Amino acid sequence: MVERDLKAMIAQMQPELTDGEYVFCTTKDADLAAQVQSAAIGLFREREGTTLILPVGLAEQHGFDAAMPMRLITLNVYSALDGVGLTAAVSSALADAGIPCNIVAAFHHDHIFVPSRQAARALELLTGLSTSRM
Repeated sequence: MVERDLKAMIAQMQPELTDGEYVFCTTKDADLAAQVQSAAIGLFREREGTTLILPVGLAEQHGFDAAMPMRLITLNVYSALDGVGLTAAVSSALADAGIPCNIVAAFHHDHIFVPSRQAARALELLTGLSTSRM
């Protein structure tokens, strides 16, 4: 069931830390973007270039800057695309703890990218948020 109510979205989310590290990369080289896009877990075309979310090793192989490795936390709640407040609640909880995040909202789930060194703490905070009474 797709959820639109903020309290229900937070209560139902089951944050899960995914194996592996990723980096956000960008290139204006269409051939390079095409070469790596099948391995990307995310892709967005902007005026300035194509942004790709790539596994660290692959990014390094292709000469991308991999100085900011990130871990992926999937919220595992079926939040509606027009649901209001989940992104704000999650980013606020992490910001209050000094943890930066990049959020990618996909069709089925929201995905949170946090610096690798802060991933365990971020998971702990998001799990706590889901069990708290907002």
